Amino acid sequence: MTEASDEELMLAYRAGDAAAFERLYARHRTRLFRFVLRSIKVRAVAEELYQEIWMRLIEARASYTPKARFTTWLYTIAHNYLVDHWRKRGLNLVALDGEDVAGGGPDPADHAEAREALSRFANALAALPALQREAFLLHEEGGLTVAEIAAATGAGEEAAKSRLRYALAKLKAAVNDG
Repeated sequence: MTEASDEELMLAYRAGDAAAFERLYARHRTRLFRFVLRSIKVRAVAEELYQEIWMRLIEARASYTPKARFTTWLYTIAHNYLVDHWRKRGLNLVALDGEDVAGGGPDPADHAEAREALSRFANALAALPALQREAFLLHEEGGLTVAEIAAATGAGEEAAKSRLRYALAKLKAAVNDG
């Protein structure tokens, strides 16, 4: 028997199956939290927004229709909450919480080199323009395609593709320059 898709689980949850929600939450909690945490500088605020995103999903379950992948819908909710958060604070930049940068193998030299590479990556990610950073995080943390990034952010597909391409090029250059 094949496992139910996200869309099937959300439809089951909409129909009252609480276990379907638990399965969706288990599938997406880690990636969604990393997306929110890397988008917000303060961990406590990220945790609060993360909970609000899931509450919004719960509140919106009755209106859910699978017009796109479930992840597109989920990350659209997340994007909207983050935009609201930034607007309330007069911000237009996505911050990166770099406290969780961890490194490599058992050899201290390898460990130091890995930490340095991660540090360069974290700094490069934090330095990206907000829209490029968001496209990268939606792609990497959310697993969204370019079309889904465009749908989640309200941007055109070409704009989303360009943002992601520029973000990847800048991050690759930063990591390789070390």
